[in-house]
Amino acid sequence: MSHLTKRFLRTFVTSVLSLALLPGIGACGFGASDAASQTAAATQPATATPTPTETTPQTQTYTDELFLTGDLLMHKPVYTDGLQADGTYNYTSMFTDLSDMAQGYDLKYYNQESILGGTQLGLSSYPCFNSPQEAGDAMVADGFNLVSTANNHSLDKGEAGIQSSVEYWKKQEKYDVHMAGTYESADEQDDIHVYAKNGITYSFLSWTYGCNGLKPPSGKDYLVDMYPDRVDEMLNQVREADQRSDVVIVAMHWGIEYQFDPSDEQKTLAQQLADAGADIIIGNHPHVIEPVQWLNDGKTICYYAMGNMISSQREEKTRIGMVGGVTITKTVTDGTTTDVKVSNARADLIYTYYDSAISNFKVIPFDKLDDAHLANHDQVYAKYTPIITQMDPNITVGGIRLAS
Repeated sequence: MSHLTKRFLRTFVTSVLSLALLPGIGACGFGASDAASQTAAATQPATATPTPTETTPQTQTYTDELFLTGDLLMHKPVYTDGLQADGTYNYTSMFTDLSDMAQGYDLKYYNQESILGGTQLGLSSYPCFNSPQEAGDAMVADGFNLVSTANNHSLDKGEAGIQSSVEYWKKQEKYDVHMAGTYESADEQDDIHVYAKNGITYSFLSWTYGCNGLKPPSGKDYLVDMYPDRVDEMLNQVREADQRSDVVIVAMHWGIEYQFDPSDEQKTLAQQLADAGADIIIGNHPHVIEPVQWLNDGKTICYYAMGNMISSQREEKTRIGMVGGVTITKTVTDGTTTDVKVSNARADLIYTYYDSAISNFKVIPFDKLDDAHLANHDQVYAKYTPIITQMDPNITVGGIRLAS
């Protein structure tokens, strides 16, 4: 017999004996005095059983809006167009309309195609570019805070060009501007940074297919993230970033120049990146736009190619660029992240305008164009917008400008 059973029996026997000794209580039940006691007891209010307190879950929602655009490729006519009378450079006016379109966005991405080695290294154009750092100043002033630098022109000025560019971008970090793709050391290249905006954490990576046959000095592969022969390393970076951040953004320099359809390699890599944990994939390099597609049942959005944001290339298709917008939402319940979602993927078109003298460059969204800037601009718009949705009809065309 257990200790508790024993205690119960002792208590029961004692209670019975005590009741037997009370007046008016017989062996068969209560006497008259006990009937009165019962009546009195019946008049007492019943004590309510306490109801357990239910705690309402505390839920908070955080949101970021991400704006995307393509290559800033500074051929000589572009960078000389910013030359001022005092010998300095200023590119603010080129991007006024683009900046207006991107108003209200929390994160703004572009690809710095030509390296910003600065005037100290000597400015140059195709095939080996080097551009004024004032171009970066203009983009930073317009709020662009995610910059990819891994592309086929990263090594155009060798290690010195990368060092000058990296040092420039490090100075912009005080403005919450982050660059990825080129580095000064192996430790920098290996480090997976975690940034935060509006309560949402994110990591940003940038990789390229190569550098036009140029190779970094022996032992310095860290200078540029090139994915051939390093795909596993790239995917492992994505996996690590996925463990550390709410959102993983990957810029990919890939594809075939001047082709509107993504290559088999692009599609394969996009799926591998999505499976590894990439949430947003931003492609560049073809100098024309390519489709946008949701992968993995709407978890990952892939913009296969944004096209040129600005350049002096002359074919119509190279003057048509794409801009994109993505909404990122994070839900936190009782201090625990319960959902992170990328949604409302949208895209629209921009145009690089310049006059007959190949000067007065300006990036103009199609909703601000007229026939003076581009003849038959409505027909041109109708010609290129179907490319955006040809792989996925769920992509919204338009809707880039946020409500004020």
